[in-house]
Amino acid sequence: MSQHVTTQAPALLARRVHHAAGAGDGERVLELAPQAAAHAARLGAHREAASHLATALRYVAQAAPEQAAQLYEDWAYEAGLALLVYEPVIEAHHRVIAIWRELGRTEKIGPNLCRLSRLHWRRGEGEAAEDCAAQAVCEMEKLPPGPELAMAYSTRSQLRMLHYRFDEAIEWGLRALALADQLGEIETRIHALNNVGTALLFAGRPGGRERLEETLALALAHCFHDHAVRAYTNFAECAVVSKEFGLAERLLAEGIAFATRHDLDTAAHYLLGRQAELRMEQGRFREAETIAQGVMNLERLPMVMHLPGLTVLGRVHMRLGEPGGMALLHNALQEGLATGELQRIVPVRSALTEAAWLHEDYGACQEQLTALAAIDLNCFRAWDFGELAVWWRRCGMAMPLPIPNAQIPLPHAAELYGHPLAAAKEWDRLGLPYDAALALMQVRGVDAGPALARAVTIFESLEARPAAALARTQAQRLGVAGQLPKARRGPYGAARRHPLGLTRHEQQVLALIAAGMSNKEAAQLLSRSPRTIEHQVSAVLSKFSAASRMEVLLRLRGEPWLLATDST
Repeated sequence: MSQHVTTQAPALLARRVHHAAGAGDGERVLELAPQAAAHAARLGAHREAASHLATALRYVAQAAPEQAAQLYEDWAYEAGLALLVYEPVIEAHHRVIAIWRELGRTEKIGPNLCRLSRLHWRRGEGEAAEDCAAQAVCEMEKLPPGPELAMAYSTRSQLRMLHYRFDEAIEWGLRALALADQLGEIETRIHALNNVGTALLFAGRPGGRERLEETLALALAHCFHDHAVRAYTNFAECAVVSKEFGLAERLLAEGIAFATRHDLDTAAHYLLGRQAELRMEQGRFREAETIAQGVMNLERLPMVMHLPGLTVLGRVHMRLGEPGGMALLHNALQEGLATGELQRIVPVRSALTEAAWLHEDYGACQEQLTALAAIDLNCFRAWDFGELAVWWRRCGMAMPLPIPNAQIPLPHAAELYGHPLAAAKEWDRLGLPYDAALALMQVRGVDAGPALARAVTIFESLEARPAAALARTQAQRLGVAGQLPKARRGPYGAARRHPLGLTRHEQQVLALIAAGMSNKEAAQLLSRSPRTIEHQVSAVLSKFSAASRMEVLLRLRGEPWLLATDST
Protein backbone atom coordinates (compact mmCIF):
# COMPACT_ATOMS: atom_id res chain seq x y z
CA MET A 1 0.00 0.00 0.00
CA SER A 2 1.17 3.47 -0.78
CA GLN A 3 -0.24 5.53 2.08
CA HIS A 4 2.05 7.06 4.69
CA VAL A 5 2.05 5.09 7.95
CA THR A 6 1.85 7.33 11.01
CA THR A 7 3.26 6.58 14.43
CA GLN A 8 -0.21 6.38 16.03
CA ALA A 9 -1.02 3.07 17.68
CA PRO A 10 -3.01 0.79 15.33
CA ALA A 11 -5.77 0.20 17.88
CA LEU A 12 -6.13 3.95 18.48
CA LEU A 13 -6.29 4.62 14.75
CA ALA A 14 -8.93 1.93 14.30
CA ARG A 15 -11.06 3.44 17.07
CA ARG A 16 -10.78 6.89 15.51
CA VAL A 17 -11.86 5.54 12.13
CA HIS A 18 -14.85 3.84 13.75
CA HIS A 19 -15.76 7.01 15.66
CA ALA A 20 -15.47 9.22 12.58
CA ALA A 21 -17.58 6.80 10.53
CA GLY A 22 -20.21 6.72 13.27
CA ALA A 23 -20.33 10.51 13.27
CA GLY A 24 -20.60 10.61 9.48
CA ASP A 25 -17.38 12.62 9.24
CA GLY A 26 -16.32 11.56 5.75
CA GLU A 27 -13.36 13.90 5.56
CA ARG A 28 -11.91 12.44 8.76
CA VAL A 29 -12.55 8.87 7.61
CA LEU A 30 -10.78 9.53 4.33
CA GLU A 31 -7.80 10.83 6.29
CA LEU A 32 -7.56 8.12 8.94
CA ALA A 33 -8.84 4.92 7.29
CA PRO A 34 -5.93 4.58 4.80
CA GLN A 35 -3.46 5.06 7.66
CA ALA A 36 -5.21 2.39 9.77
CA ALA A 37 -5.28 0.06 6.77
CA ALA A 38 -1.57 0.55 6.13
CA HIS A 39 -0.81 -0.30 9.76
CA ALA A 40 -2.98 -3.42 9.62
CA ALA A 41 -1.45 -4.57 6.33
CA ARG A 42 2.09 -4.15 7.66
CA LEU A 43 1.18 -6.37 10.61
CA GLY A 44 -0.32 -8.96 8.27
CA ALA A 45 -3.96 -8.23 9.20
CA HIS A 46 -5.08 -7.97 5.58
CA ARG A 47 -8.74 -8.63 6.33
CA GLU A 48 -8.76 -5.71 8.78
CA ALA A 49 -6.94 -3.53 6.24
CA ALA A 50 -9.60 -4.27 3.63
CA SER A 51 -12.30 -3.42 6.17
CA HIS A 52 -10.79 0.00 6.93
CA LEU A 53 -10.51 0.78 3.22
CA ALA A 54 -14.08 -0.35 2.63
CA THR A 55 -15.15 2.15 5.29
CA ALA A 56 -13.28 4.90 3.45
CA LEU A 57 -14.92 3.94 0.16
CA ARG A 58 -18.31 4.77 1.65
CA TYR A 59 -17.19 8.40 1.40
CA VAL A 60 -15.32 8.12 -1.91
CA ALA A 61 -17.60 10.70 -3.52
CA GLN A 62 -15.96 13.30 -1.26
CA ALA A 63 -12.45 12.30 -2.37
CA ALA A 64 -10.39 13.88 -5.10
CA PRO A 65 -9.99 11.66 -8.21
CA GLU A 66 -6.41 10.65 -7.35
CA GLN A 67 -7.35 9.82 -3.77
CA ALA A 68 -10.36 7.85 -4.97
CA ALA A 69 -8.23 5.83 -7.38
CA GLN A 70 -5.71 5.02 -4.66
CA LEU A 71 -8.47 3.94 -2.27
CA TYR A 72 -10.00 1.58 -4.83
CA GLU A 73 -6.56 0.23 -5.73
CA ASP A 74 -5.52 -0.45 -2.14
CA TRP A 75 -8.89 -1.96 -1.23
CA ALA A 76 -8.79 -4.27 -4.25
CA TYR A 77 -5.32 -5.49 -3.31
CA GLU A 78 -6.18 -6.17 0.34
CA ALA A 79 -9.58 -7.71 -0.40
CA GLY A 80 -8.02 -9.99 -3.01
CA LEU A 81 -5.43 -11.22 -0.51
CA ALA A 82 -8.01 -11.86 2.20
CA LEU A 83 -10.39 -13.83 -0.08
CA LEU A 84 -13.30 -11.50 0.57
CA VAL A 85 -14.67 -11.08 -2.96
CA TYR A 86 -13.54 -11.46 -6.57
CA GLU A 87 -15.93 -9.81 -9.01
CA PRO A 88 -15.92 -6.51 -7.06
CA VAL A 89 -12.11 -6.69 -6.83
CA ILE A 90 -11.78 -7.09 -10.60
CA GLU A 91 -14.30 -4.30 -11.16
CA ALA A 92 -12.35 -2.06 -8.78
CA HIS A 93 -9.11 -2.58 -10.70
CA HIS A 94 -10.83 -1.70 -13.99
CA ARG A 95 -12.27 1.43 -12.39
CA VAL A 96 -8.84 2.37 -11.06
CA ILE A 97 -7.26 1.94 -14.50
CA ALA A 98 -9.90 4.21 -16.04
CA ILE A 99 -9.29 6.93 -13.43
CA TRP A 100 -5.49 6.78 -13.71
CA ARG A 101 -5.76 6.89 -17.50
CA GLU A 102 -8.00 9.94 -17.34
CA LEU A 103 -5.53 11.62 -14.97
CA GLY A 104 -2.64 10.82 -17.31
CA ARG A 105 -0.94 8.62 -14.69
CA THR A 106 0.15 5.90 -17.10
CA GLU A 107 2.74 4.50 -14.67
CA LYS A 108 -0.11 3.51 -12.31
CA ILE A 109 -1.83 1.42 -14.97
CA GLY A 110 0.80 -1.33 -15.20
CA PRO A 111 0.61 -2.52 -11.57
CA ASN A 112 -3.18 -2.78 -11.78
CA LEU A 113 -2.95 -4.79 -14.99
CA CYS A 114 -0.46 -7.13 -13.31
CA ARG A 115 -2.85 -7.66 -10.40
CA LEU A 116 -5.73 -8.25 -12.79
CA SER A 117 -3.60 -10.84 -14.56
CA ARG A 118 -3.15 -12.73 -11.32
CA LEU A 119 -6.85 -12.54 -10.42
CA HIS A 120 -7.85 -13.92 -13.83
CA TRP A 121 -5.24 -16.67 -13.45
CA ARG A 122 -6.71 -17.69 -10.11
CA ARG A 123 -10.11 -18.05 -11.74
CA GLY A 124 -8.69 -20.25 -14.48
CA GLU A 125 -9.06 -17.55 -17.14
CA GLY A 126 -5.73 -18.11 -18.85
CA GLU A 127 -6.31 -15.93 -21.93
CA ALA A 128 -7.49 -12.97 -19.87
CA ALA A 129 -4.49 -13.35 -17.56
CA GLU A 130 -2.13 -13.36 -20.53
CA ASP A 131 -3.85 -10.35 -22.14
CA CYS A 132 -3.52 -8.28 -18.96
CA ALA A 133 0.16 -9.17 -18.59
CA ALA A 134 0.84 -8.30 -22.24
CA GLN A 135 -0.99 -4.97 -21.86
CA ALA A 136 1.07 -4.16 -18.76
CA VAL A 137 4.32 -4.63 -20.69
CA CYS A 138 3.01 -2.62 -23.64
CA GLU A 139 1.83 0.28 -21.45
CA MET A 140 4.98 0.41 -19.33
CA GLU A 141 7.37 0.20 -22.28
CA LYS A 142 5.96 3.54 -23.47
CA LEU A 143 7.53 5.15 -20.38
CA PRO A 144 11.15 5.44 -19.20
CA PRO A 145 12.21 2.16 -17.50
CA GLY A 146 10.86 2.04 -13.95
CA PRO A 147 9.76 -0.41 -11.26
CA GLU A 148 6.37 -0.81 -12.95
CA LEU A 149 8.02 -2.14 -16.12
CA ALA A 150 10.19 -4.50 -14.08
CA MET A 151 7.09 -6.00 -12.43
CA ALA A 152 5.36 -6.26 -15.81
CA TYR A 153 8.32 -8.27 -17.10
CA SER A 154 8.18 -10.47 -14.00
CA THR A 155 4.44 -11.06 -14.45
CA ARG A 156 5.11 -12.30 -17.99
CA SER A 157 7.81 -14.55 -16.52
CA GLN A 158 5.35 -15.93 -13.97
CA LEU A 159 2.77 -16.86 -16.59
CA ARG A 160 5.42 -18.54 -18.75
CA MET A 161 6.59 -20.55 -15.76
CA LEU A 162 3.03 -21.62 -14.94
CA HIS A 163 2.63 -22.87 -18.52
CA TYR A 164 5.97 -24.75 -18.37
CA ARG A 165 7.56 -22.57 -21.02
CA PHE A 166 10.67 -22.56 -18.93
CA ASP A 167 13.13 -20.94 -21.34
CA GLU A 168 10.80 -17.98 -21.83
CA ALA A 169 10.07 -17.78 -18.10
CA ILE A 170 13.77 -17.57 -17.34
CA GLU A 171 14.36 -15.01 -20.10
CA TRP A 172 11.58 -12.67 -18.91
CA GLY A 173 12.58 -13.24 -15.29
CA LEU A 174 16.21 -12.32 -15.89
CA ARG A 175 15.07 -9.21 -17.75
CA ALA A 176 12.96 -8.24 -14.72
CA LEU A 177 15.86 -8.96 -12.34
CA ALA A 178 18.30 -6.84 -14.32
CA LEU A 179 15.96 -3.83 -14.29
CA ALA A 180 14.96 -4.36 -10.65
CA ASP A 181 18.60 -4.47 -9.55
CA GLN A 182 19.39 -1.39 -11.62
CA LEU A 183 16.55 0.47 -9.85
CA GLY A 184 17.19 -1.04 -6.42
CA GLU A 185 13.65 -2.47 -6.49
CA ILE A 186 13.57 -5.30 -3.93
CA GLU A 187 9.93 -6.36 -4.36
CA THR A 188 10.33 -7.11 -8.06
CA ARG A 189 13.60 -8.91 -7.35
CA ILE A 190 11.72 -11.19 -4.95
CA HIS A 191 8.95 -11.83 -7.47
CA ALA A 192 11.31 -12.53 -10.38
CA LEU A 193 13.65 -14.75 -8.34
CA ASN A 194 10.64 -16.92 -7.51
CA ASN A 195 9.73 -17.33 -11.18
CA VAL A 196 13.27 -18.09 -12.32
CA GLY A 197 13.98 -20.45 -9.42
CA THR A 198 10.77 -22.43 -9.95
CA ALA A 199 11.37 -22.66 -13.71
CA LEU A 200 14.93 -23.89 -13.17
CA LEU A 201 13.84 -26.52 -10.65
CA PHE A 202 10.99 -27.82 -12.77
CA ALA A 203 13.26 -27.91 -15.82
CA GLY A 204 15.84 -29.91 -13.86
CA ARG A 205 18.52 -27.25 -14.17
CA PRO A 206 20.96 -26.06 -11.50
CA GLY A 207 20.42 -22.94 -9.42
CA GLY A 208 16.69 -23.22 -8.82
CA ARG A 209 16.75 -24.17 -5.16
CA GLU A 210 19.20 -21.39 -4.27
CA ARG A 211 16.96 -18.79 -5.92
CA LEU A 212 13.86 -20.05 -4.13
CA GLU A 213 15.68 -19.99 -0.81
CA GLU A 214 16.76 -16.41 -1.53
CA THR A 215 13.30 -15.23 -2.57
CA LEU A 216 11.74 -16.71 0.59
CA ALA A 217 14.36 -15.19 2.86
CA LEU A 218 14.03 -11.75 1.23
CA ALA A 219 10.24 -11.80 1.34
CA LEU A 220 10.23 -12.68 5.03
CA ALA A 221 12.93 -10.14 5.88
CA HIS A 222 11.11 -7.30 4.09
CA CYS A 223 7.60 -8.29 5.29
CA PHE A 224 6.19 -8.93 1.82
CA HIS A 225 3.56 -11.37 3.06
CA ASP A 226 2.02 -12.20 -0.31
CA HIS A 227 5.41 -12.84 -1.92
CA ALA A 228 6.52 -14.96 1.05
CA VAL A 229 3.53 -17.27 0.81
CA ARG A 230 4.02 -17.52 -2.95
CA ALA A 231 7.61 -18.59 -2.30
CA TYR A 232 6.41 -21.20 0.20
CA THR A 233 3.87 -22.42 -2.38
CA ASN A 234 6.24 -22.85 -5.32
CA PHE A 235 9.12 -24.22 -3.24
CA ALA A 236 6.82 -26.74 -1.55
CA GLU A 237 5.33 -27.84 -4.85
CA CYS A 238 8.81 -28.43 -6.26
CA ALA A 239 9.64 -30.51 -3.19
CA VAL A 240 6.46 -32.62 -3.48
CA VAL A 241 7.00 -33.22 -7.21
CA SER A 242 10.64 -34.24 -6.72
CA LYS A 243 9.67 -36.52 -3.78
CA GLU A 244 11.73 -34.56 -1.21
CA PHE A 245 9.06 -35.18 1.39
CA GLY A 246 11.00 -33.94 4.42
CA LEU A 247 11.53 -30.56 2.78
CA ALA A 248 7.94 -30.48 1.54
CA GLU A 249 6.63 -31.25 5.03
CA ARG A 250 8.53 -28.32 6.53
CA LEU A 251 7.66 -25.82 3.80
CA LEU A 252 3.97 -26.71 3.81
CA ALA A 253 3.69 -26.52 7.60
CA GLU A 254 5.46 -23.16 7.70
CA GLY A 255 3.61 -21.82 4.67
CA ILE A 256 0.12 -22.76 5.88
CA ALA A 257 0.85 -21.28 9.33
CA PHE A 258 2.27 -18.11 7.77
CA ALA A 259 -0.69 -17.66 5.41
CA THR A 260 -3.18 -18.22 8.23
CA ARG A 261 -1.35 -15.80 10.50
CA HIS A 262 -1.46 -13.06 7.85
CA ASP A 263 -5.05 -13.47 6.59
CA LEU A 264 -3.92 -14.90 3.24
CA ASP A 265 -6.83 -17.30 3.06
CA THR A 266 -6.68 -18.05 -0.66
CA ALA A 267 -3.03 -19.02 -0.45
CA ALA A 268 -3.59 -21.05 2.72
CA HIS A 269 -6.20 -23.23 1.08
CA TYR A 270 -4.11 -23.71 -2.05
CA LEU A 271 -1.26 -24.89 0.21
CA LEU A 272 -3.68 -27.23 1.96
CA GLY A 273 -4.42 -28.79 -1.43
CA ARG A 274 -0.69 -29.38 -1.83
CA GLN A 275 -0.53 -30.85 1.67
CA ALA A 276 -3.30 -33.25 0.67
CA GLU A 277 -1.20 -34.20 -2.37
CA LEU A 278 1.77 -34.91 -0.11
CA ARG A 279 -0.35 -37.15 2.14
CA MET A 280 -1.63 -39.01 -0.92
CA GLU A 281 1.92 -39.60 -2.19
CA GLN A 282 2.86 -40.89 1.26
CA GLY A 283 0.01 -43.42 1.09
CA ARG A 284 -1.91 -41.63 3.84
CA PHE A 285 -5.09 -41.69 1.78
CA ARG A 286 -7.62 -41.03 4.53
CA GLU A 287 -5.74 -37.96 5.72
CA ALA A 288 -5.43 -36.73 2.14
CA GLU A 289 -9.16 -37.26 1.70
CA THR A 290 -9.95 -35.31 4.89
CA ILE A 291 -7.79 -32.33 3.92
CA ALA A 292 -8.91 -32.24 0.29
CA GLN A 293 -12.59 -32.52 1.22
CA GLY A 294 -12.13 -29.66 3.68
CA VAL A 295 -10.73 -27.47 0.90
CA MET A 296 -13.57 -28.40 -1.46
CA ASN A 297 -16.17 -27.54 1.21
CA LEU A 298 -15.03 -23.91 1.15
CA GLU A 299 -17.13 -21.38 -0.72
CA ARG A 300 -15.79 -18.56 -2.92
CA LEU A 301 -12.44 -20.28 -3.53
CA PRO A 302 -11.28 -19.42 -7.09
CA MET A 303 -11.03 -22.34 -9.50
CA VAL A 304 -7.23 -22.65 -9.73
CA MET A 305 -6.91 -22.41 -5.96
CA HIS A 306 -9.14 -25.43 -5.35
CA LEU A 307 -7.82 -27.56 -8.22
CA PRO A 308 -5.06 -29.30 -6.19
CA GLY A 309 -7.67 -30.34 -3.61
CA LEU A 310 -10.14 -31.46 -6.28
CA THR A 311 -7.52 -33.53 -8.11
CA VAL A 312 -6.34 -35.23 -4.91
CA LEU A 313 -9.90 -35.97 -3.78
CA GLY A 314 -10.71 -37.60 -7.11
CA ARG A 315 -7.50 -39.60 -7.19
CA VAL A 316 -7.83 -40.80 -3.58
CA HIS A 317 -11.46 -41.83 -4.04
CA MET A 318 -10.44 -43.71 -7.18
CA ARG A 319 -7.65 -45.53 -5.33
CA LEU A 320 -9.91 -46.35 -2.39
CA GLY A 321 -12.60 -47.64 -4.75
CA GLU A 322 -15.14 -45.18 -3.41
CA PRO A 323 -17.99 -43.80 -5.54
CA GLY A 324 -17.63 -40.41 -7.15
CA GLY A 325 -13.90 -40.58 -7.83
CA MET A 326 -14.22 -40.67 -11.60
CA ALA A 327 -16.71 -37.80 -11.66
CA LEU A 328 -14.33 -35.69 -9.57
CA LEU A 329 -11.43 -36.49 -11.89
CA HIS A 330 -13.42 -35.61 -15.02
CA ASN A 331 -14.44 -32.35 -13.35
CA ALA A 332 -10.79 -31.64 -12.53
CA LEU A 333 -9.81 -32.38 -16.13
CA GLN A 334 -12.38 -29.95 -17.54
CA GLU A 335 -11.23 -27.21 -15.17
CA GLY A 336 -7.59 -28.00 -15.86
CA LEU A 337 -8.07 -27.86 -19.63
CA ALA A 338 -9.61 -24.39 -19.24
CA THR A 339 -6.38 -23.12 -17.65
CA GLY A 340 -4.15 -24.54 -20.39
CA GLU A 341 -1.51 -25.36 -17.72
CA LEU A 342 0.19 -28.74 -17.83
CA GLN A 343 0.38 -28.92 -14.04
CA ARG A 344 -3.45 -28.93 -13.99
CA ILE A 345 -3.84 -31.39 -16.89
CA VAL A 346 -1.06 -34.01 -16.79
CA PRO A 347 -1.70 -35.36 -13.25
CA VAL A 348 -5.42 -35.73 -13.95
CA ARG A 349 -4.95 -37.58 -17.24
CA SER A 350 -2.41 -39.83 -15.49
CA ALA A 351 -4.97 -40.53 -12.76
CA LEU A 352 -7.64 -41.36 -15.35
CA THR A 353 -5.15 -43.70 -17.04
CA GLU A 354 -4.50 -45.44 -13.72
CA ALA A 355 -8.24 -45.77 -13.08
CA ALA A 356 -8.82 -47.34 -16.50
CA TRP A 357 -5.85 -49.71 -16.04
CA LEU A 358 -7.17 -50.88 -12.66
CA HIS A 359 -10.38 -51.91 -14.42
CA GLU A 360 -8.47 -53.30 -17.44
CA ASP A 361 -10.18 -50.84 -19.76
CA TYR A 362 -7.29 -50.43 -22.18
CA GLY A 363 -9.33 -48.41 -24.66
CA ALA A 364 -9.77 -45.69 -22.04
CA CYS A 365 -6.08 -45.98 -21.18
CA GLN A 366 -5.16 -45.39 -24.81
CA GLU A 367 -7.45 -42.33 -25.00
CA GLN A 368 -5.76 -40.62 -22.05
CA LEU A 369 -2.22 -41.59 -22.99
CA THR A 370 -2.68 -40.46 -26.60
CA ALA A 371 -3.91 -37.09 -25.36
CA LEU A 372 -0.84 -36.75 -23.13
CA ALA A 373 1.56 -37.76 -25.91
CA ALA A 374 0.04 -35.08 -28.16
CA ILE A 375 1.46 -32.40 -25.84
CA ASP A 376 5.00 -31.15 -26.44
CA LEU A 377 6.86 -33.69 -24.28
CA ASN A 378 9.82 -31.35 -23.91
CA CYS A 379 7.56 -29.17 -21.71
CA PHE A 380 6.99 -32.02 -19.23
CA ARG A 381 8.67 -32.02 -15.85
CA ALA A 382 10.92 -35.06 -15.49
CA TRP A 383 8.68 -36.77 -12.92
CA ASP A 384 5.56 -36.18 -15.04
CA PHE A 385 7.23 -37.68 -18.10
CA GLY A 386 8.48 -40.65 -16.07
CA GLU A 387 4.93 -41.37 -14.94
CA LEU A 388 3.67 -41.10 -18.51
CA ALA A 389 6.38 -43.47 -19.74
CA VAL A 390 5.63 -46.23 -17.20
CA TRP A 391 1.89 -46.06 -17.85
CA TRP A 392 2.62 -46.19 -21.57
CA ARG A 393 4.50 -49.43 -20.98
CA ARG A 394 2.01 -50.92 -18.49
CA CYS A 395 -0.89 -50.30 -20.86
CA GLY A 396 0.91 -51.95 -23.78
CA MET A 397 0.74 -48.98 -26.13
CA ALA A 398 1.69 -50.07 -29.65
CA MET A 399 3.42 -46.89 -30.77
CA PRO A 400 6.80 -46.02 -29.25
CA LEU A 401 6.87 -42.99 -26.97
CA PRO A 402 9.36 -40.27 -28.01
CA ILE A 403 11.90 -39.60 -25.27
CA PRO A 404 12.40 -35.87 -24.60
CA ASN A 405 15.63 -34.20 -23.60
CA ALA A 406 15.11 -34.85 -19.89
CA GLN A 407 16.55 -37.32 -17.43
CA ILE A 408 13.99 -39.92 -16.36
CA PRO A 409 13.81 -40.31 -12.55
CA LEU A 410 15.41 -43.44 -11.14
CA PRO A 411 12.30 -45.44 -10.10
CA HIS A 412 10.63 -44.87 -13.47
CA ALA A 413 13.84 -45.66 -15.33
CA ALA A 414 14.33 -48.91 -13.40
CA GLU A 415 10.88 -50.18 -14.38
CA LEU A 416 11.26 -49.03 -17.98
CA TYR A 417 14.54 -50.94 -18.29
CA GLY A 418 12.98 -54.13 -16.96
CA HIS A 419 13.88 -53.95 -13.26
CA PRO A 420 10.56 -53.51 -11.40
CA LEU A 421 11.98 -54.89 -8.13
CA ALA A 422 14.63 -52.18 -8.17
CA ALA A 423 11.92 -49.63 -8.96
CA ALA A 424 9.85 -50.82 -5.99
CA LYS A 425 12.91 -50.57 -3.73
CA GLU A 426 13.50 -46.98 -4.85
CA TRP A 427 9.85 -46.05 -4.31
CA ASP A 428 10.13 -47.52 -0.80
CA ARG A 429 13.22 -45.44 -0.14
CA LEU A 430 11.44 -42.29 -1.28
CA GLY A 431 8.40 -43.06 0.89
CA LEU A 432 5.72 -43.84 -1.74
CA PRO A 433 4.21 -47.24 -0.80
CA TYR A 434 1.41 -47.25 -3.38
CA ASP A 435 3.85 -46.62 -6.23
CA ALA A 436 6.12 -49.34 -4.84
CA ALA A 437 3.23 -51.80 -4.94
CA LEU A 438 2.33 -50.81 -8.52
CA ALA A 439 5.93 -51.54 -9.52
CA LEU A 440 5.79 -54.93 -7.78
CA MET A 441 2.81 -55.83 -9.95
CA GLN A 442 5.09 -55.65 -13.00
CA VAL A 443 7.38 -58.45 -11.74
CA ARG A 444 7.32 -61.67 -13.77
CA GLY A 445 9.06 -65.03 -13.55
CA VAL A 446 10.04 -66.79 -10.34
CA ASP A 447 9.79 -63.58 -8.29
CA ALA A 448 6.21 -62.84 -9.34
CA GLY A 449 4.55 -64.70 -6.45
CA PRO A 450 6.44 -62.99 -3.59
CA ALA A 451 6.22 -59.63 -5.37
CA LEU A 452 2.46 -59.86 -5.82
CA ALA A 453 2.06 -61.06 -2.24
CA ARG A 454 3.87 -57.99 -1.01
CA ALA A 455 1.90 -55.75 -3.37
CA VAL A 456 -1.41 -57.11 -2.04
CA THR A 457 -0.25 -56.60 1.55
CA ILE A 458 0.65 -52.96 0.81
CA PHE A 459 -2.56 -52.24 -1.07
CA GLU A 460 -4.74 -53.71 1.65
CA SER A 461 -2.90 -51.76 4.34
CA LEU A 462 -3.67 -48.60 2.35
CA GLU A 463 -7.33 -49.61 1.76
CA ALA A 464 -6.56 -49.53 -2.00
CA ARG A 465 -9.26 -52.05 -2.92
CA PRO A 466 -9.20 -51.82 -6.75
CA ALA A 467 -5.43 -52.30 -6.91
CA ALA A 468 -5.55 -55.16 -4.41
CA ALA A 469 -8.28 -56.88 -6.44
CA LEU A 470 -6.33 -56.52 -9.69
CA ALA A 471 -3.17 -57.87 -8.06
CA ARG A 472 -5.09 -60.96 -6.89
CA THR A 473 -6.57 -61.43 -10.37
CA GLN A 474 -3.11 -61.13 -11.86
CA ALA A 475 -1.77 -63.74 -9.40
CA GLN A 476 -4.50 -66.18 -10.45
CA ARG A 477 -3.58 -65.73 -14.12
CA LEU A 478 0.08 -66.34 -13.34
CA GLY A 479 -0.72 -69.38 -11.21
CA VAL A 480 0.76 -67.94 -8.00
CA ALA A 481 -2.44 -67.13 -6.11
CA GLY A 482 -1.48 -69.64 -3.42
CA GLN A 483 1.43 -67.42 -2.38
CA LEU A 484 -0.82 -64.46 -1.58
CA PRO A 485 -2.14 -63.61 1.89
CA LYS A 486 -5.72 -64.63 2.61
CA ALA A 487 -8.30 -62.15 1.37
CA ARG A 488 -9.64 -59.84 4.03
CA ARG A 489 -13.25 -60.23 5.06
CA GLY A 490 -15.36 -57.31 6.18
CA PRO A 491 -14.32 -53.68 6.19
CA TYR A 492 -10.72 -52.59 6.11
CA GLY A 493 -9.52 -51.39 9.50
CA ALA A 494 -6.64 -49.10 8.68
CA ALA A 495 -6.06 -46.44 11.34
CA ARG A 496 -6.65 -42.82 10.39
CA ARG A 497 -3.60 -40.83 11.45
CA HIS A 498 -3.75 -37.13 12.21
CA PRO A 499 -2.90 -34.98 9.14
CA LEU A 500 -0.16 -33.17 11.10
CA GLY A 501 1.14 -36.29 12.80
CA LEU A 502 -0.26 -35.55 16.27
CA THR A 503 -0.27 -38.51 18.66
CA ARG A 504 -3.46 -39.53 20.45
CA HIS A 505 -2.37 -37.70 23.62
CA GLU A 506 -1.48 -34.59 21.63
CA GLN A 507 -4.89 -34.68 19.96
CA GLN A 508 -6.51 -34.72 23.39
CA VAL A 509 -4.44 -31.70 24.40
CA LEU A 510 -5.36 -29.94 21.15
CA ALA A 511 -9.06 -30.41 21.91
CA LEU A 512 -8.56 -28.80 25.31
CA ILE A 513 -6.61 -25.91 23.77
CA ALA A 514 -9.57 -25.40 21.42
CA ALA A 515 -11.87 -25.42 24.46
CA GLY A 516 -9.81 -22.64 26.04
CA MET A 517 -8.38 -24.67 28.92
CA SER A 518 -5.12 -23.73 30.61
CA ASN A 519 -2.24 -26.16 31.07
CA LYS A 520 -3.20 -26.59 34.71
CA GLU A 521 -6.83 -27.39 33.86
CA ALA A 522 -5.73 -29.81 31.14
CA ALA A 523 -3.38 -31.59 33.55
CA GLN A 524 -6.18 -32.04 36.07
CA LEU A 525 -8.71 -33.25 33.49
CA LEU A 526 -6.33 -35.70 31.81
CA SER A 527 -4.65 -36.83 35.05
CA ARG A 528 -1.20 -35.95 33.74
CA SER A 529 1.58 -33.96 35.31
CA PRO A 530 1.83 -30.23 34.46
CA ARG A 531 5.27 -30.85 32.95
CA THR A 532 3.87 -33.56 30.67
CA ILE A 533 1.10 -31.20 29.51
CA GLU A 534 3.67 -28.45 28.88
CA HIS A 535 5.68 -30.82 26.67
CA GLN A 536 2.56 -31.92 24.80
CA VAL A 537 1.37 -28.34 24.26
CA SER A 538 4.84 -27.48 22.93
CA ALA A 539 4.64 -30.48 20.59
CA VAL A 540 1.24 -29.33 19.32
CA LEU A 541 2.53 -25.80 18.69
CA SER A 542 5.57 -27.19 16.89
CA LYS A 543 3.52 -29.44 14.59
CA PHE A 544 1.23 -26.51 13.80
CA SER A 545 4.28 -24.27 13.19
CA ALA A 546 2.52 -21.91 15.61
CA ALA A 547 4.10 -19.42 18.00
CA SER A 548 1.10 -19.32 20.34
CA ARG A 549 -2.20 -20.94 21.23
CA MET A 550 -3.96 -18.15 19.33
CA GLU A 551 -2.26 -19.20 16.09
CA VAL A 552 -3.44 -22.76 16.68
CA LEU A 553 -6.99 -21.46 17.12
CA LEU A 554 -6.66 -19.50 13.86
CA ARG A 555 -5.68 -22.71 12.05
CA LEU A 556 -8.59 -24.61 13.58
CA ARG A 557 -10.99 -21.92 12.37
CA GLY A 558 -10.03 -22.67 8.77
CA GLU A 559 -9.15 -26.36 9.21
CA PRO A 560 -11.72 -27.86 11.61
CA TRP A 561 -10.74 -31.38 10.53
CA LEU A 562 -7.53 -31.00 12.57
CA LEU A 563 -9.63 -31.56 15.69
CA ALA A 564 -10.51 -35.09 14.53
CA THR A 565 -9.38 -37.75 16.99
CA ASP A 566 -7.15 -40.73 16.27
CA SER A 567 -9.16 -43.86 15.54
CA THR A 568 -6.57 -46.16 17.10
